[in-house]
Amino acid sequence: MYSVFIVDDEMIVREGLRNKLPWESAGFSFAGEAGDGELALSMIQDIKPDILITDIRMPFMDGLELAAKAKKMQPWIRIIILSGHDEFDYAKRAISIGVEDYILKPFTLEELTAGLEKVAHALDEQRKQAFSAPRAKELESQGQFSRTKLLTDFVYGTKDAQDARCELEQNYGITLNAPWFTVCISEIHMENRTADTLLSVQNGALSLETQEKGATVFFLSPTLFVTIIRGSTRESTEERAYSFANMAQHELSGDGITLITAIGCAVSTSSSIPQTFSDAAAILRQCRFTGKNRIISTSDLQQSADTAIVLQENDPLFDRLNYADESEIDQIISEYISLLGENRSHFSIIASYLLVDVIMAVSKVIESLGGNVNDVMPDIVTHAFVERTVQSEENFIAEIRAVLTKLLAYRNEHVQGRYADVILRAKRYIEKHFASPDICLRSVAEAVALSPNHFSTVFSQDCGVTFIEYLTRVRIMQAKRLLCSTEMRSADIAYEVGFNDPHYFSFIFKKTEGMSPRDFRSKAGTGASS
Repeated sequence: MYSVFIVDDEMIVREGLRNKLPWESAGFSFAGEAGDGELALSMIQDIKPDILITDIRMPFMDGLELAAKAKKMQPWIRIIILSGHDEFDYAKRAISIGVEDYILKPFTLEELTAGLEKVAHALDEQRKQAFSAPRAKELESQGQFSRTKLLTDFVYGTKDAQDARCELEQNYGITLNAPWFTVCISEIHMENRTADTLLSVQNGALSLETQEKGATVFFLSPTLFVTIIRGSTRESTEERAYSFANMAQHELSGDGITLITAIGCAVSTSSSIPQTFSDAAAILRQCRFTGKNRIISTSDLQQSADTAIVLQENDPLFDRLNYADESEIDQIISEYISLLGENRSHFSIIASYLLVDVIMAVSKVIESLGGNVNDVMPDIVTHAFVERTVQSEENFIAEIRAVLTKLLAYRNEHVQGRYADVILRAKRYIEKHFASPDICLRSVAEAVALSPNHFSTVFSQDCGVTFIEYLTRVRIMQAKRLLCSTEMRSADIAYEVGFNDPHYFSFIFKKTEGMSPRDFRSKAGTGASS
């Protein structure tokens, strides 16, 4: 199923496409929407849709500029242009960008559905071709093994850099002339490894080279491939490395296949490529993998001689408490209370199980920061604390709130690692600015001094949700509070929490809460008009 993102400055067009296209039955999913190109670009960078449908004439950034930037940022994206301007120059520019289809307004849903199906067919064919076995034979016939050996010797530093560069250019057309370089090493993990599946994924990895200009891809082993990235500046090279790593995940992972990519430091000479390769290799050696997609760079790690970086699957509450702020405590408690159900006759038994879950997560967070729960919160591991907490719902809420408040204070005092602080600052920025319709991935990334690609990767990996998902969650929580505590119309609440389209707000609210804002207010007992 391919995901589709819609951009059009006409609200009625977006609403019509969102609500009337036969998404699932046609084999597509609705990924999101935006009313202008600038906001859309930031959302696309975070959501990473397969297909973009965009109008041409929009404020701030027109559809063709958006298409060109989206294509550069995410080469896999397929684009359908909507336009009411039947002008040859528009179509000519669209073709030069690589747009898949150009549909004139007014159009029918059947026309657009046919356009989507055509794009889906092209994506299917591209994937078949990229993952097909004949590509491996073709590459082999072109001297792929000799090419791989030469590149391997080069990155390991066992062949003179000047000689290697000359041979690569003369024999394989690979020119390593650029101001900056970095190396990505990607490791493929498969739940069910077969020869056919492995060969298919290898072909898919090698085909990435054709999608990313300035990238050279080769395999070190059956499940380990290296990519040399070239760029004009340190910052653009690092950004291109994150972009490539995200593209590799998008194209190769799924169906029991996961990918972890390590990004070495950026270097300013091709003779230093073995150094950035060594940095990336060191990251992989320090990591323990658990079937999870992951992108890590040297700047993500605070390395020390005796510290290993461990990537392990943790329980959801542990992951959440690592980056939650105080504003999320009541939400966590509310979710636990909802698990108790309406039948409170067995309250103490169910609450005991939930309390153990909280204590275990709290203990893990404290231990991850070098502490011991018996020293930091000795009371919570006593029988008396458990008995007191599960006596009533009021006690349960009060005690859990006190424990979580104390834990977050401890965590903030002992926080380790560069990005825990970054994520906390990002969440505080979101809490302060969520009501602004202009808040986006780029503005928050700028506030925490990371590039958008880097911030998007760090945030989604460490928080378990994308930036857009988290921002939406904050906005919906605030909307629920206003629905319950005020008599504001739901349309006004939509604007109050940062949505610039009340209909889209209602759509997202129902998608996340399972009911409309009106029904939620009615259930909560507030009789105001929506």
